[in-house]
Amino acid sequence: MISIDAMGGDHGPTVVVPGVARALKAMPGGEVRFLLHGDPATLGPVLARFPDVAKASEVRPATGVISSEAKPAHAMRRGKGTSMWNAVESVRSGEAAAAVSAGNTGALMAISRLLLRMAGAMDRPALVANWPTMRGVTSVLDVGANVVCDAERLVEFAVMGVAYHRAVHKTDRPSVGLLNVGTETEKGHDDVRGADRLLRESPLDFDYRGFVEGDDIAKGTVDVVITDGFTGNVALKTAEGLARFFSAQLRMTFTGSMQAKLGALIARPALKAMAERLDTGSVNGGPFLGLNGTVVKSHGSADARGFANAIVLAANLARSDIAAEIDRNLQRKPASAPNRESPNRESIEA
Repeated sequence: MISIDAMGGDHGPTVVVPGVARALKAMPGGEVRFLLHGDPATLGPVLARFPDVAKASEVRPATGVISSEAKPAHAMRRGKGTSMWNAVESVRSGEAAAAVSAGNTGALMAISRLLLRMAGAMDRPALVANWPTMRGVTSVLDVGANVVCDAERLVEFAVMGVAYHRAVHKTDRPSVGLLNVGTETEKGHDDVRGADRLLRESPLDFDYRGFVEGDDIAKGTVDVVITDGFTGNVALKTAEGLARFFSAQLRMTFTGSMQAKLGALIARPALKAMAERLDTGSVNGGPFLGLNGTVVKSHGSADARGFANAIVLAANLARSDIAAEIDRNLQRKPASAPNRESPNRESIEA
């Protein structure tokens, strides 16, 4: 059972329900069912156009929707009964194996942490992005859940990122890099250098490669890139903006003249393949790692194809042994200095 916040995101049910329909086709066999949390009066007419979804789903009434402007603290105090809250609550109660929402990122993280709690000794979840690269896909975390991270937290992100990449992208021994302003060991601030030392000394089950730079992400230099949520979120939004810029420039270039249009017709298959690689919907869906349960954040502006990819990701994670692997590697991590993080650390509302 997959629990869905049917009212979240920029488009609500008009994207969520078609997204569920696409996910059903991608997961044949009828083994997956859905809980759709939202307003029955709003969901009803949309579900009527997708009888397969209606057959595979149960609508659970919700009393409200958490807005995109809501602060995490407000969501925790006033969010009970909303579509987002109820979607995560279904995971906590054991009724659903995973939850998916395209709603407010900060609110979703806060509610998920409140209801599901953190696994083991971890303090806060990390948000992962699937980043298209020249070699395939790189897992980047954190991309928005934690603004400030100390060295120990970055090591935990590495453990979680490796388990995620192994489960989703089927890499036996993922390589890991720590994002920095240079590859030299003396570069970077104290927390980054401290994390580098801990990762080199830890008997963890992955291939740590040391520092990587910003351009190494798109190159696919390593399978997993570790950074704090502030840096990761800025990098992610910059990459998304550049992808839209290049797509717009290509359209302008190939429609500027009759000769250009002819060239576009000849190059159409290659241009289509490139557009699919640049489409953020093709890798949509970022899970919050470290929770006692699976919660996947879909991009708020995702289309039905993108939302379906987030659902499939949630289902795959729910079937994996990612939690057990994270726990095994955390047991191998040596003790480090006490947590020195800033007490006013808060989530990025991406």
